Amino acid sequence: MLNLAAWRSGSLPRDTRDTLFLLAVVGWVLLMQVGHIPVWCAAMAVAVLGWRAHITLQGRPLPAWPWRLTLLAITLAATWMTYRTLLGRDAGVTLIVVLLALKTLEMRARRDAFVVFFLAFFTLLTHFFYSQSLLTAAGILLALLGLLTALVNAHMPVGHPPLRQSAWIAGRMALLGAPVMLVLFMLFPRMAPLWGTPSDAMTGRTGLSGEMQVGQVARLAADDGIAMRVRFDGEIPPMRDLYFRGPVLSDFDGVRWRPLRSGFPASMEIQAELQPLGQPVDYEITMEPSFQPWLVMLEAAVEPPELPRGRAFMTPDLQWMSTRPVTDLMRFRGRSHLAFRHGPRQSTVALQDFTELPGGFNPRTLALAQSLRQQYGAGPAVAPRLVEAVLERLRTGGYSYTIDPGVYGRDTADEFWFDRKEGFCEHIASSFVILMRAMDIPARVVTGYQGGELNAMDNYWVVRQRDAHAWAEVWLAGEGWVRVDPTGAVMPTRLGSLTRLAAPEGLLADTFRNLNPTLARQLRDAWEAINNRWNQWVLNYTQGRQLDLLRHLGFDSPSWRDLLLALALVVGTAGLAGALWMLWERQQHDPWLRLLDRARRQLEQQGLPAVTRPTPRELARQTQQHWGDTARARAIRDWLLRLEAQRYSAAPGASLATLRREFRQIPWTQTTKT
Repeated sequence: MLNLAAWRSGSLPRDTRDTLFLLAVVGWVLLMQVGHIPVWCAAMAVAVLGWRAHITLQGRPLPAWPWRLTLLAITLAATWMTYRTLLGRDAGVTLIVVLLALKTLEMRARRDAFVVFFLAFFTLLTHFFYSQSLLTAAGILLALLGLLTALVNAHMPVGHPPLRQSAWIAGRMALLGAPVMLVLFMLFPRMAPLWGTPSDAMTGRTGLSGEMQVGQVARLAADDGIAMRVRFDGEIPPMRDLYFRGPVLSDFDGVRWRPLRSGFPASMEIQAELQPLGQPVDYEITMEPSFQPWLVMLEAAVEPPELPRGRAFMTPDLQWMSTRPVTDLMRFRGRSHLAFRHGPRQSTVALQDFTELPGGFNPRTLALAQSLRQQYGAGPAVAPRLVEAVLERLRTGGYSYTIDPGVYGRDTADEFWFDRKEGFCEHIASSFVILMRAMDIPARVVTGYQGGELNAMDNYWVVRQRDAHAWAEVWLAGEGWVRVDPTGAVMPTRLGSLTRLAAPEGLLADTFRNLNPTLARQLRDAWEAINNRWNQWVLNYTQGRQLDLLRHLGFDSPSWRDLLLALALVVGTAGLAGALWMLWERQQHDPWLRLLDRARRQLEQQGLPAVTRPTPRELARQTQQHWGDTARARAIRDWLLRLEAQRYSAAPGASLATLRREFRQIPWTQTTKT
């Protein structure tokens, strides 16, 4: 049993210390996956690593193969029960995490440790399946340095070298490899992934949805994550005009809003008929991955954006879509007109789709619609008056804007208009559209983002998930579709300032923000600006930017073949230069060889015959043969033998610094021939 005093004093045996260090590094590698693996998987990994550490500290034998086989069977069964498959991203990562932990139970020799090293290196790559953020990269870099330290330490079988020495060597190795990594990053051709992850590649993301149920958008108010960053070419438009259009929802079944599935022939469906007005606004959007095909652009974009992959097209309801889901960080340019008209100017049969309501829902709202029509009249001519009457009801009827109105029942519009009189933007927009349709005014719900905030550190306009918004569009004769935001009637500051309703945060975050809100804002902006630089220059370094680099280097029409050629030339030249430098360094700049060469020159000056590439022992033999058994000859001979031992002996001997001092003390010029 290991003495606890050895643990406290730091005098652990070499094998124990190295094993515990490797277990700590493996634990860090697995800790970074805790948010992406099932609870049972994390618990099993912690238990196995703790068991292995206990075995190491107590000096007990490793468990026999039946134990390991039983744990493997449990892992396979639990993975299958969790995912109903052993393939795919999530199931595969779960298996890798447990297998890495189980492999530590087989570490009996250095060969087993090397398997753990390289399995841990592979596990590091799986972190990028879930996140490629700067924080993730920093955590992976720390784990990489830890694994390199353990690997270097494993190649030092003699003695008890301190871990700081291995860490220093590992750090130097990483720095020497950094230029190669940079060249590969800059020039290795970008291409589509060479692997696929079935069934689970499109899950686990927050953000807008292709359908809306009352209360769904309110949940995004608690999400402070960034949806996209926008950089305007000129002056930033007023915040009240920043509507970023997402999914348009026109089909209502009483519970959910979904995109329209019209029963009319395609030739009769409502077309976009977009007519831009005024000067355009040019901007660049960097979208975070949403795993959805829509492109959330500023209303209203006339020209399709140029995407790095796939192409963009506009639907009849003015929504821009991509032919491929946005699975990675995507940057593209857009041009929008904040003033515009769209949709038919005259009534068509297809507009009936936008007045339909399911039967049996919201009877009091239907009665309210009938009352308003009796008061103001009916028909397209009075539709603007009806819209204004409903907005006035929202302004003066005691309605309020909140992210926590409670759970709505079956008749959501009735509860909003008559009972609760409070809600988030989708409660208000949905109830407004239902009331419009009940008065035979074509209307639909538009979801997206509204507003945002400026990051003063890098001048990017940041749109967060909590800026998710829902508004309405009504069709008016002679005008087409007109945006009406009923939330602005309830809470005007929601649209024209930085006022947002946010879910309560943790006690620590609230306390820090209350103590120094300015510092908290500055720290957040600085961190997000750094992340934005990482996104722009690392994650968004596409093949197009690679080809632009080659153009700057003198290539007229660069292609991926030119990238390979440039990469081969740079790597080949760097490899040849490195090999020549190492050869020259070993021959000319090895401090031990330099000291031996100084001794050789001194002996030659005293008359010793020149020898090509002599060894210390050979010089010692020639010294004794040339000058005999004199005191000076014995001093030179003994010094040469100590120099040889310093290089080749397993036992620790004199250091090079000591040998240099002794070299200066030997009176080479006083040696006389006998």
